[in-house]
Amino acid sequence: MASRRKPEPVRPGGGQTAARPRPRPQRRRGTTPWLPVGLTLGLIAAAVVVFLLLRALTAPSGTASAALPLPSQAATDQYVQTLATLPSSELDQVGQGAYQGGITAISGPSLKGSDGKPEVLYMGAEYCPYCAAERWAMIVALSRFGTFSGIKPMTSSASDVYANTPTFTFYGSTYTSQYIDFVPVEETTNKQVNGSYPILQQPTAEEQSLASTYDAPPYASTSGGIPFVYFDGHYILSGATYSPSTIDGMSWKSIVEAVQDPSSKQAQAILGSANMITAAICKVTGNQPASACTPTIQALESKL
Repeated sequence: MASRRKPEPVRPGGGQTAARPRPRPQRRRGTTPWLPVGLTLGLIAAAVVVFLLLRALTAPSGTASAALPLPSQAATDQYVQTLATLPSSELDQVGQGAYQGGITAISGPSLKGSDGKPEVLYMGAEYCPYCAAERWAMIVALSRFGTFSGIKPMTSSASDVYANTPTFTFYGSTYTSQYIDFVPVEETTNKQVNGSYPILQQPTAEEQSLASTYDAPPYASTSGGIPFVYFDGHYILSGATYSPSTIDGMSWKSIVEAVQDPSSKQAQAILGSANMITAAICKVTGNQPASACTPTIQALESKL
């Protein structure tokens, strides 16, 4: 999978060679030593201002603030539980929300799990800020059909756009459902080693073939974007369905609190996207269960 471009920040470089010691000059009578000192300080201050302006102008857009400490596993489990038990009435109230598109209808090969249930395949990476944003919506949507366990907190890469986006990772998690199988593939980590992100999971030949075929025009707007989600041959999702800037600089706790307010921009983005993902899955399951595939969700199916 092609990774996102990594803008290179401009950094000041170079150094000065040490000057040979010079005899201390004598102060001349009738003159003041503050004039040369003032000129020196002024030049230093001007140089600092120029450097800061250059750094601001050349910094990559969409850069988030410094990473916050990861929440504990106990806190993470509680956050996931809150996302999983949001009332249907609130989700229905948000409807499509601020969903920005990304889910496309296709007619592809069916992808079944080992027990014959329709499979939802996710392909992403821990470094990716767009995957980081999308996981919030996916956890809400998938939790309407089954149960997650073992989800861990994570941030996107510190050196990519929307740096340190707060999120979770599907790597090492489990998902149980009587309606669908969910297969996550987190391809790489979020920390570079020698200029690249170490591999976590390798997609199978079948998974890679599906991504090569359907994560490209005419099905997707670009080739090889992540996240990529394949809904049992009925739909694909390519790229994030809302901007990572929506949760830029927020803590996990503050995001969870925000999505419980249907009028917040976080709820409009995350829950709106979750509802559209839910609609895609409901088409796959024949609108089962009714608790997930509400009349509001079924109305959204026509917009996919």
